[in-house]
Amino acid sequence: MVDIRVARVYDEPEPESRYRVLVDRLWPRGIKKEALAYDEWDKNVAPSPDLRKWFGHEPERFDEFTNRYRQELDESDAPQQLLEAAGTRDISLLIAAKDHQHNHGIVLRDYLREVAAD
Repeated sequence: MVDIRVARVYDEPEPESRYRVLVDRLWPRGIKKEALAYDEWDKNVAPSPDLRKWFGHEPERFDEFTNRYRQELDESDAPQQLLEAAGTRDISLLIAAKDHQHNHGIVLRDYLREVAAD
């Protein structure tokens, strides 16, 4: 089974070979494109702009954000396409969010684990 982790774009990449995909809709501040070690920038699996703005990284909105984001993922082919692009490689979902407990990367990781298990 594929191991799927969330990693911040500002952290050093893990030494092992993983499929590193940026899953933010906007490019992270302060990072040059040539400086980020990544295989793909997949905006299609990121939350919609309206949902991202509504959430605003407010922890008290996280449960509702999770429900809405999972609904967006259910209505998209993007999660399956991401898994197919990674093939058998382990995946690192790259995000810029500072909050390690309330971010879309965690929701996406859990969602992809469920899809991969089916």
